[in-house]
Amino acid sequence: MKLYPLFADLSGRQVLVVGGGVIGERKVAALLDAGARVTVGAPELTSALRGWVEQGQVWWRPGCFEEAWLDGVWLVIAATDDAALHGRIAALAQGRHLFANVVDDASLSSFHVPAVIDRAPVTIAISSGGRTPMLARLLRERLETLVDPVIAPLASLLGEMRHRIRAHLPDLAARRRFYDRLIRGPVQSLLRRGQFALAEEAVSRLLESAEVEPLGSVVLLGAGPGDPGLLTLKGLRALNEADVILHDRLVSAEVLALARRDAERIEVAKQAGHHHATQQQIHALMLQHATAGRRVVRLKGGDPFVFGRGGEELEFLREHGIPYEVVPGITAALACAAYAGVPLTHRDHAQSVRLVTAHCQGSVDTLDWRALAQERQTLAVYMGTSELPALQQQLLAHGRAATTPFALVENGSRPEQRVVTGTLSTLVERAAEHQVRSPALLIIGEVASLATSLAWFGPPPLGSAQPLPSRLPETLMA
Repeated sequence: MKLYPLFADLSGRQVLVVGGGVIGERKVAALLDAGARVTVGAPELTSALRGWVEQGQVWWRPGCFEEAWLDGVWLVIAATDDAALHGRIAALAQGRHLFANVVDDASLSSFHVPAVIDRAPVTIAISSGGRTPMLARLLRERLETLVDPVIAPLASLLGEMRHRIRAHLPDLAARRRFYDRLIRGPVQSLLRRGQFALAEEAVSRLLESAEVEPLGSVVLLGAGPGDPGLLTLKGLRALNEADVILHDRLVSAEVLALARRDAERIEVAKQAGHHHATQQQIHALMLQHATAGRRVVRLKGGDPFVFGRGGEELEFLREHGIPYEVVPGITAALACAAYAGVPLTHRDHAQSVRLVTAHCQGSVDTLDWRALAQERQTLAVYMGTSELPALQQQLLAHGRAATTPFALVENGSRPEQRVVTGTLSTLVERAAEHQVRSPALLIIGEVASLATSLAWFGPPPLGSAQPLPSRLPETLMA
């Protein structure tokens, strides 16, 4: 079950809590804090609940639950120790199209109460879908230490100035740049020192100097091989500042999910034999959006400067006067090898690494096979799944031993990663047997044999009789 995140305005609205014990008391306290008009239905109340009733903050319906209690309420919370009553309340609420939360029973609940980080007016809510509330609370505790309390006065200040900011900067991209500069400026420091008037003056000065006319730019960003944890911090910031994202087919959905939700996403996939967008069309899209004042992120799998045509794109941007920057990504050779347990260099096996692309016959014909066939080096072959027969034939013809190990890493660093191992003489046969598909990186060289013993991520290599370690290292168990 996937929940839809929702923040409810309960100010002045009727809410029913069935149950007058300690759990009901906690629910009532949170509802009162949100400004709700709370009615508690229960035979008895805790001393705190009785105090709220006596103060006129809470209404009390003494006795056992009756359906009429649901009249006029916006939502209901069942917080008793009676499972049968909880089932009845949930069914009646559903019949009336009311949202109901049943304590400790996610299956009966139509809404869940999250763990909350309160930096009012900023609220951060964390939900585990009702499955593991303790995990949500643990995450809340950790995030509490990361979210600066200054966020609260900053949000209040910007809320008060919102209409003025929108009037001065009607263009969305210009407003976004203003907020980015503001966050990195001295305002937060002034608020931490309690100098609210000076903070407001600083915002006003920044606003008056802000650009009214938009100025676009392009960030050439390497997304890495797929694992979103391998994206750099600078790359994450670029995704969160983007107005438009031009992304390749190989960029994982998990990486795209880290971007601003309202950023326009345009797939510009180029796959051998299936070109959705030519390089010229990609150039045209970058120019179109950048000249319109948008922040464009050209998002590429791996690293943009390793077989990513990043140099061509920068040349085009420079020719047209578009500001740009480059944020490198972890290239497939590094990531796939690491996630397969293959060191690209090893003092006993390989003193050099060659990065090679073999996405078509034309590129295969231009390679220096005599140099590539030398021993004690590692070949990392990109985009080579369609040219495996030619690769095998040329390496064997130029002297590479038939017993040279290989490791084919499909979907490296992703949950569906597979590693196929063997020797150069069986490369084509093994790839066909396991139906290896792009994206896959081919590693050829003595180091590839270590995949069978050093594997640590995903299932054991196909072709290896050695299982992954069944016991975690003590450092991970601590």
